Amino acid sequence: MLSQWWSSLDPMMRVLWIITLTSSLIFLIQSIMTFLGADADSSMDSGPVGDIDIDVDGSGGFEGHSDMNLLTFRNLVNFCMGFGWTSVLLRPGITSTTILFVIATIVGVALVAAVMYMFKWLSTMQQSGNIDLYKSAKGCQGKVYLTIPGERSGEGKVQISINNSVREYQAITDGPEIKTGTSITVLEAVDSRTVLVEELISYIV
Repeated sequence: MLSQWWSSLDPMMRVLWIITLTSSLIFLIQSIMTFLGADADSSMDSGPVGDIDIDVDGSGGFEGHSDMNLLTFRNLVNFCMGFGWTSVLLRPGITSTTILFVIATIVGVALVAAVMYMFKWLSTMQQSGNIDLYKSAKGCQGKVYLTIPGERSGEGKVQISINNSVREYQAITDGPEIKTGTSITVLEAVDSRTVLVEELISYIV
């Protein structure tokens, strides 16, 4: 019966169903991994692939989504899922492909925005409720997640180990640019979401 249903679909509907089912499966896997504490989100904008940026202290937090970077794999999956399900469900009642795709695109973008807002809110609640950054951040070490411009000319992102958890914060530096993946140490907290860092230099004796 499944093969008969598949063969009855036109090429466009087959593509839409592939997009819909694939993105839905990935979304399910991502959600399970998130709640287990191993986020599969990977940045497409100079961030490391497969970064583990969730609170890993077992508290079930949602740390690591405080940035509103659109170019992430998670956002792509969310858009495809919203776009796909809207397309396959509304296709029988909308004959115009253009109108269908416009509506599906709007739903996809809305889903991305909703999920981003949800994670940002959860991340803010987690940070403000569990950690006093001013007291706990100084001296913590970690790695650069998104390149930090030099001379305080812009903000990057760092993941630092703080209070037995790996957390992500905005970061600035007084020195030269610090590239993604570079080890850093925190000098001080600038505000509740931003830290001042410098490159961690290892001396070999």
